[in-house]
Formats: sequence, structure tokens, C-alpha cells
Amino acid sequence: MKRLTNFMESKNSRKIILGLFIVTNIVYSYMLMVTIPKTMEFSNGMKLLDMMPTGYDWNYVNELFNTLGESGREIYLKSQIPVDMFYPLLFGLSYSLIFAYFLKKLGKLNSSFIYLCLLPIIAGLADYLENFGIIKMLNNYPDITETMVKTTSIFSVLKSTSTSIFFIALIVILIILGIKFLKRNKAAA
Repeated sequence: MKRLTNFMESKNSRKIILGLFIVTNIVYSYMLMVTIPKTMEFSNGMKLLDMMPTGYDWNYVNELFNTLGESGREIYLKSQIPVDMFYPLLFGLSYSLIFAYFLKKLGKLNSSFIYLCLLPIIAGLADYLENFGIIKMLNNYPDITETMVKTTSIFSVLKSTSTSIFFIALIVILIILGIKFLKRNKAAA
């Protein structure tokens, strides 16, 4: 815990956090507005694997890849996935530091709450493993095994679960900070 706390303390500058947050969300916006729609032009309304928080099965992956066709699979592999290889690192770093920043504001950075800062890193690692699985499936299509699909789907679910838990924890921290701020202002008035 001490090493994690020291790391979070050393990178707890508003400028670093804001810069990382901006870059992270520029990359995310680019995926949402450019690479994902570009890939989905070939999907006939089917969701991409990256966008399925509850996972998927072998039949869905085969149907999606068949629907995408060679051109859609190529765009998925060479347009969407490369951008999505930057995002997990940015997400993990920036949101871990954001959470640490708010923990510090609450005076809880040196407590066991510091471990919640690991949730975005876990989500980022799961996102990388999901991406590697999608790459493997795209490269092996049509020879996709149940094991490839199940493993990749597990990482998709882990990514979405850890991300959801993180954002719930962040909202709770922000509510607590808001209450603390209101009480302080009320006492000063």
C-alpha cells in the first residue's frame, strides 16, 4: 500500500491529471465519433465486441464477423483496434490519478481506499486482453474456437464490471466531497 500511495502522491498534480484526462477523452471521443462508426458501417446494426459489456458467444462473433465482411473486419483490425491500444493505458492512468486526487481531498489517500485506484488499471488491463483476443479472432476468422471467444468475452465482462464499479465509487466520493463542501460553506456563513 505504501508504494501505491507514494506513486499516487507523486503524480497528484492538477496539471498532470487534467492533461491526462483531456488526452484520454480526446482518444475516446475519436473512437466514438470516427473509428467505431467507421467499423459499424459494415455491421448492419450489430454491436462491436468492444461495446458489449455483458459479453458474447461463439454464434454472435461468427455472425458479426460474417456481417462485417472482409472490408469491415479489416477496418476493425486496422482502424479501431490500433486506436483502442492507446486508450486503456490512458484510461488506467488518468482515472486512477483522478480518484487519488479526490481521495487526497477527503484525507483518505493513506487508507485502504487507495486500492480503489487500481480499478481503472484493472479495467485497462482487461481492455488490452480483450483487444488481443479480438485481434486473434479477426486474424483467425473463420477458424474461431469456443475457447477464444469465451476467454475474450470474460475480459470484456471484466473490463465493463471494473469500469462500472470504479465509476460508482467515483460518484460516491464526489457526493461525499460535495456534502463536505456544502457543510463547510454553511458553517462559514
